[in-house]
Amino acid sequence: MNVETYKEVQELGRMTVGELQEKYLDVYGEETRSYHKEFLRKRIAWRLQSLAEGDLSQRARRRAEELANDADLRIRTPRDPYKYGSAEMRSRTIGGRLSHSRDSCLPLPGTLLVREFNDKTVVVKVLDEGFEYEDRRYKSLSAIAREVTGNKWNGFLFFGLTGNKVRSNGNHETERRDERE
Repeated sequence: MNVETYKEVQELGRMTVGELQEKYLDVYGEETRSYHKEFLRKRIAWRLQSLAEGDLSQRARRRAEELANDADLRIRTPRDPYKYGSAEMRSRTIGGRLSHSRDSCLPLPGTLLVREFNDKTVVVKVLDEGFEYEDRRYKSLSAIAREVTGNKWNGFLFFGLTGNKVRSNGNHETERRDERE
């Protein structure tokens, strides 16, 4: 998801039901009968993303329909679900390691790092090599932190990638959002 779409989706969370109904009319071209805020927010967010990045292909739609038709409908959970560590469960698990060339402290490429600073939302996209902030590429998080604050900062501390929930200055941990969700 690109940064502009991300910001639009974030604004949906601050809207009232009436505003969401108006936005629904804007993006779908028809009125909704729903008054459920979460339902409207999710539907509008999906539509904004599909308009920005493209909808499902016809092939993907047909495949999804085939899977839905072939799926067994389970009304109750099985009495003895697979226990963790069973042979069948292990046979379905794929083991492996990621490349050691990446810093293990960094999230995977495609992740959006979001931080509030002085009433401004800072959104940084993690790339394969470096970071993207406001359509510019940076080699380090520290360079972005310096750009935002005007002071030298440890980039990991600024974006909350140290594992601490609340830092000593009272700011909360940075949200991590995976773009692929």
